[in-house]
Amino acid sequence: MTIRVVVADDQILVRTGLTTILNAQPGIEVVGEAADGHEAVAVARALRPDVCLFDIRMPGIDGVEATRRLAGPGVEDPLAVVIITTFDLDEYVHGALKAGARGFLLKDAGPELLAQAIHAAANGDALISPDITRRLLTTLAGLERASPAAQPIEPLTDREEEMLLTVARGRTNAEIADELHITLSTVKTHVAALMNKLGARNRVEVAMWAYETGRVKG
Repeated sequence: MTIRVVVADDQILVRTGLTTILNAQPGIEVVGEAADGHEAVAVARALRPDVCLFDIRMPGIDGVEATRRLAGPGVEDPLAVVIITTFDLDEYVHGALKAGARGFLLKDAGPELLAQAIHAAANGDALISPDITRRLLTTLAGLERASPAAQPIEPLTDREEEMLLTVARGRTNAEIADELHITLSTVKTHVAALMNKLGARNRVEVAMWAYETGRVKG
């Protein structure tokens, strides 16, 4: 099945380049483009792509706000959004993930990692550039919280705690299955149970909860 993608970037050369790279990947097709944040939201809502690839800095509204409108808290049937940017500032990363993004890449990530992020987002996984993941983890682990992160009503099982750590480190379902020597369907069952217990809408929210509760250290 072909993954349908909408690309939004205010620089036409960058937008064209991303579109060309993605269309050259097997199983990926760019079905729409946008030059600013407002247009990105409108195009995404009209086309309902499998994945949105948004630049974080755009005229009108930025990529974080566009993500929030398409995938943020309270959005019914949220879309999968991957943020791509030349800026890897911590506040951008944190803001994008809190807004509901399923991935965060730098523009120098390369075609292979870009394609991986698109496939991961389409499959409900989350992929963040490895360097960003390490810094984000360290930053979040060191933040002082105004209040402790909410705990699930039903405690996590030992297996769910183990699953939580792999998700927080950005592992895909296939990588988790390999690492824990269990089947892919078993991984999906555990991840679904984990998300249900935590009230998380996606894997990134699961990872954020793990960081915020101190289960993962930088």
